[in-house]
Amino acid sequence: MNKRLLYVCCFIVSCIIIFSQCVDSKADEADIRGEQFAGSSTCISCHKAVYDSYVSTAHANTSRPATKETVTGSFASPDNVFSYNPNSRVVMEDRANGLFQSTYVNGLLQGSYPFDIAIGSSRKAQTYLYWKADQYFQLPVSYFVPAHSWANSPGFPASHPKFDRVIPSTCFGCHSSMVALKEVKLQGVTTTEMFEQNKIIYGIDCERCHGPAANHVTFHTANPREKQPMHITRISSLANNAKLDMCALCHSGLKTPQKSAFAFKPGDALSDYYYPDFTKSTKATELDVHGNQYQLFMASQCFRKSKDMNCSSCHDPHTTERNVTALSQGCMNCHSTNGHNFCKTRSVPYPVLVTNCIDCHMPALPSNKITLLANGQTSPTPDSIRTHLIAVYATEAEKVAACLKRARKPSWIDIFAP
Repeated sequence: MNKRLLYVCCFIVSCIIIFSQCVDSKADEADIRGEQFAGSSTCISCHKAVYDSYVSTAHANTSRPATKETVTGSFASPDNVFSYNPNSRVVMEDRANGLFQSTYVNGLLQGSYPFDIAIGSSRKAQTYLYWKADQYFQLPVSYFVPAHSWANSPGFPASHPKFDRVIPSTCFGCHSSMVALKEVKLQGVTTTEMFEQNKIIYGIDCERCHGPAANHVTFHTANPREKQPMHITRISSLANNAKLDMCALCHSGLKTPQKSAFAFKPGDALSDYYYPDFTKSTKATELDVHGNQYQLFMASQCFRKSKDMNCSSCHDPHTTERNVTALSQGCMNCHSTNGHNFCKTRSVPYPVLVTNCIDCHMPALPSNKITLLANGQTSPTPDSIRTHLIAVYATEAEKVAACLKRARKPSWIDIFAP
């Protein structure tokens, strides 16, 4: 009898342990944003084509775990060295336990710091974060794609490596879909944020733009024949200003937040999340890589004369868009020869002209705020940003026209072009 009781007790204890492990496992798998979120992986079964296209976009890859596959720069000598001066350098090292930026002075190792997170899709540049004592810090050496070189991280001193720049949650607000805070310490006017390690949702995921989808997934899983999207915000149903606010959350420059950007849901007003900005710039030359494109776009005559123009009028956020010819076709929706408001340029044939409106009217210009000092250079190179102030840029238009004319010789079709 005692043995039977012992066996029963052991069985019950085993069941409790197994059950608790299952609960812990499910808790680990749960979305850190809360039970109302389903996680992007649940979108695949019904939206596979869209999902497969989206995972290669800059939005999806704006933050990733730093690995040999995701870090753009070279770890092979001699291309893995960034020199500040003859005596001070940082070496990008691929070790058995991970990737590191190691700093040397007169050949002596001063310290090594891991590549933990890669920030940026690596289309133009990529910078890196490391984790230490419940905080994230930016590494001093980034990678600058146009120069094919390691570069001094923007805003860092050019004379020596600096490893103590703390990265706040506001940076993650536009470079991730969530980062978990452990504690916020207030000391006078100083705020210190402590994070949960490895509690981050990388990239801008589906629910960051479409809102919480747990109820949506549950309903459509139970009702697979229902084609009307239920329990989720339909972006097409939003007012035009709400559509603009969704993009402006991260593409309208650095501003003072009223509350976390992670709380933003489709349909929310941008004014509820940031304090008013009375220094809005509409100068094409004042480009900010952190995103005053929203203000520039709204200052454009194209936007002002349209009733419903928004970011999606030209951009499909689910695809990678690099083809200026394809993007230029959007201009044709409003600017046509029939409407007598087509481009007035006569030096380039019509069939050629319609292949590139973008480089003339939205040129890529050097940023005055974001510059990177590439390895071996004595002066920094500005990052190139495509302005969203749609206008006439005479100098840029002349350059583009000359390129277009060289790229194509006139033919009989030019004679009959509109």
